[in-house]
Amino acid sequence: MIWLGAVALIFLALAGMPLFVVMLGATMLGFVAMEIPLESIAISVSGIANTPLLITLPLFTYAGYVLSESRTSERLVNLVQSLFGFLPSGLAVVGFVACAVFTALTGASGVTIVALGALLLPALMKGGFSERFSLGLVTSSGSLGLLIVPSVPLILYGVVAQQMEVNIAIVDLFKAGVLPILVMLGMLTAWTLWKHRGGEVPRTPFHWADVRAALWAARYELPLPLVVLGGVFSGFFAVSDAAAVTAAYVTIVEVMLYRDIRWRELPKIMVDSMVMVGGILLILGVALAFTNFLVDAEVPQALFEFMQTHVSSPLGFLLLLNILLLLLGAVLDIFAAIVIMVPLLLPVAMGYGIHPVHLGIIFLANMQIGYFTPPVGMNLFIASYRFKKPLLELYAASLPFMLVLLAALALITYIPWLSLVFVQ
Repeated sequence: MIWLGAVALIFLALAGMPLFVVMLGATMLGFVAMEIPLESIAISVSGIANTPLLITLPLFTYAGYVLSESRTSERLVNLVQSLFGFLPSGLAVVGFVACAVFTALTGASGVTIVALGALLLPALMKGGFSERFSLGLVTSSGSLGLLIVPSVPLILYGVVAQQMEVNIAIVDLFKAGVLPILVMLGMLTAWTLWKHRGGEVPRTPFHWADVRAALWAARYELPLPLVVLGGVFSGFFAVSDAAAVTAAYVTIVEVMLYRDIRWRELPKIMVDSMVMVGGILLILGVALAFTNFLVDAEVPQALFEFMQTHVSSPLGFLLLLNILLLLLGAVLDIFAAIVIMVPLLLPVAMGYGIHPVHLGIIFLANMQIGYFTPPVGMNLFIASYRFKKPLLELYAASLPFMLVLLAALALITYIPWLSLVFVQ
């Protein structure tokens, strides 16, 4: 009977059954096989309500939706361009930085491509960059920012790890992402400068008047990252406090000061953002039950013993880990990847002496690249739809950027100091 159920579950998964249903079915089959009462599933799912940091997910997600519906993207691009546009290939640097910051604020890679694509792509091509380079930059940079506070995937990784009783602080994850994202941005910038070293791309003249105008236009939004980062890193308030401050501040700024969003539009934005959060929480609740089944079945221990038999060093494990995560990042939504894979990988990685914070940075860095890894990276399809370009053209355009980010990933993976230097 259990085997029939397993076969049916596989068939339903291939037929497109929602992820949480498949995971719930697998958990029920596992508990039945181990003769564990199914009531324990409800206990595991309800346990998610006891996670103190869970309040941060809906608040940061709501703030991201508000920012994506406003003209924040336009003001951000204008500000960064006024500051860095005079540098060699400065407009490309503008694209990298703007995409990273906007993805961090909104928590969604696809939103960055849709919101900033209309601004960046024409600007890059008008600035002298080739269409292929411009398409590759916007497509690949859409996922930058997953390591920057207040990244929702970063918070979710911490929540899942805490549910496994791993001593990990969300603030440490925020700190750990600082140097790795700077490494990625730095290597992308260096490669861009080398590629256009002939000077064929003209520079944008620097004018203090443009800087003052851009600063004035973004005057209400500029304090937001300073308040959030300064408050969290200084210990003035907790991450959950930062989420509440961010949600309230963004609402006041975009609705009352800038008036980009009308009061009557807020209910729809709230509903849309909470639908997103509801999906995440539903998957997370079922994943916790699935995690309990894995622990009861001693799956992580068996996986660790198997890895120890075939992989003798932490370096070898990290290499296999990167290959696995890149493949998963290309086929799985990042939230699904976190709730499914972290419970399996975290105990094994810790068995090899890998710090859980370092693992989180490696995990999300891989997911960033997986977003535009052929053949099924989500950003490729979003960019194809947004820019009306064939997928093969986007594959070729994104490949150089992917190679640069893979080199950065190698540094992040094999130099733990980059992730742990600010972690106590």
